[in-house]
Amino acid sequence: MTMHEPTTGELEATVRADVCAGAAAPVTSIEYLPVFLRLESQKVVVVGGGAVALRKVRWLLRARARPAIVAPTLHRQLARCAARGEVAHLGETFDAAHLEGAVAVVAATTDAQINRAVSLAARARSLPVNVVDDPELSSFVFPAIIERAPVLVAVGTGANAPVLARRVRAQIEALLPARLGALARFMGARRAAVNRSLAALARRAFWERIVDGPVAAAVLRGDEAAAEQGLSRELRLAQLTAPKSASGSIGEVYLIGAGPGDPDLLTLRALQLLQQADVILYDRLVGPEVLERARRDAELIFVGKEYGERGQQQRINELLVRLAHEGKRVARLKGGDPFIFGRGGEELEALAVHDIPCTVVPGITAALGGAAACALPLTHRRLARSVTFVSGHDLDAAPGEWQFFADPRRTVVFYMGLAQLPGIVARLRAAGATPAHPAALIEQATLPQQRIVRGSLADIATRALALGIQPPALLITGEVAAFSPGEALGLLSAPLTTAQPPPATTKPLVAAAQAPL
Repeated sequence: MTMHEPTTGELEATVRADVCAGAAAPVTSIEYLPVFLRLESQKVVVVGGGAVALRKVRWLLRARARPAIVAPTLHRQLARCAARGEVAHLGETFDAAHLEGAVAVVAATTDAQINRAVSLAARARSLPVNVVDDPELSSFVFPAIIERAPVLVAVGTGANAPVLARRVRAQIEALLPARLGALARFMGARRAAVNRSLAALARRAFWERIVDGPVAAAVLRGDEAAAEQGLSRELRLAQLTAPKSASGSIGEVYLIGAGPGDPDLLTLRALQLLQQADVILYDRLVGPEVLERARRDAELIFVGKEYGERGQQQRINELLVRLAHEGKRVARLKGGDPFIFGRGGEELEALAVHDIPCTVVPGITAALGGAAACALPLTHRRLARSVTFVSGHDLDAAPGEWQFFADPRRTVVFYMGLAQLPGIVARLRAAGATPAHPAALIEQATLPQQRIVRGSLADIATRALALGIQPPALLITGEVAAFSPGEALGLLSAPLTTAQPPPATTKPLVAAAQAPL
């Protein structure tokens, strides 16, 4: 992904190289960088001549490397390879001099001392080394490989769980068509011609239509003649309709709800559009784990706003319009749902003024995601007959509204209400809510560090302060805030018309992220 820092007057937003601005957690580091090495005609030393060495040599031969096997004896299949001249065999015990001229080293013996000596000798020469089943001595590992040459998919677990890597490989194998490699070769053979025929701006959209349309389907079923005809038609159409430069085109904007934080709660449509976007404008509630699901070469622009900040939304609107007028596909990625306290409506209005196409992708709003993760139903036949979402930033609701919110049989979810928690409690009490009125705070909803704090209006602010609850956090009030699935089991035989009093507020200050079901 390409990071971009807007110029002055364009947008006063901070773009951080670690893409963690406003994020809930840092990006998880990786132990190994996945790369593909070109080994054709290169010497790779394999120390060991048994079955394990045979498996590694097979892949090296597929990569057209020149394996040099150092082992006193050879597996019979390796011996046949040596007899045919496919590998070099040195029938000796290992010596560091064997590494001369090598580009990589594999230790595949059953002798731990020899494997360690190989690793030390390779590292001393700055050569990448793999010691089979010993990640501590290895600087690279062999992944589980899915091959549809020239398409290769590598699956690794950092040498932690080879069985899991094989299971993932099997699942991916089942998804990929057998002729996927043929499609890659078909596209590669015609890439230069397409580059000559279309301006850079139009090429990506053209190839996306090819991959997603009847041309690819024809190649995958083995009918390359039909595929050739279809590609020619698509190319002529693209030449007639595609703009020659960005100034002659208009892009589009995607208003995407990123959900409450857990990347697994992104919708399928959100993932699809994040893979298409050229530029992604993301806010403070979009974590790095979500950004990891976006297109790798997309330009990331952080546009997070602070509470009370003036003018930032207008600058965001202007940036969306400008980027779209440059012909770019722009994803406006918002925490939760874009139309629930996300100012998506304002951005949609700004785009409509300029006739810019816009796609709205709903997201799981924080109230729904957080409540589900905590096993807290927002409506319940015994406890709540309605649910209301309220912005915690604005406490100027009419007295009648606060009386509505104060009804314990009505669930109220206050977004962004932590800073205003004492004021919210005071207004609910003034509107008739009792001190025992149940309340719950959900911090970092759906994320691994999620916490739920339960209490009542009498003590919820004190509990939050004692536990150091920080934004983002949701405040939920009403009888459902005291709901516990286990306690509810004893009430199932009671008539539905009988209102049950809220459970006593003797629960622990903080509960686990997920209540047992």
